[in-house]
Amino acid sequence: MNEKPTPPEDWECCESQCSPCVWDTYYEDLREWNAQQKATQTQESGQDE
Repeated sequence: MNEKPTPPEDWECCESQCSPCVWDTYYEDLREWNAQQKATQTQESGQDE
């Protein structure tokens, strides 16, 4: 996952407390993306030494 996830549009959430909600999926994808970004930065900074 190279591209940062985009938040769902307002119309994509029905506010019926679905499980999983489109927001749940978005936040999970965002956590994974952030972890990948951090791992990539750590690898790159380790290679600079």
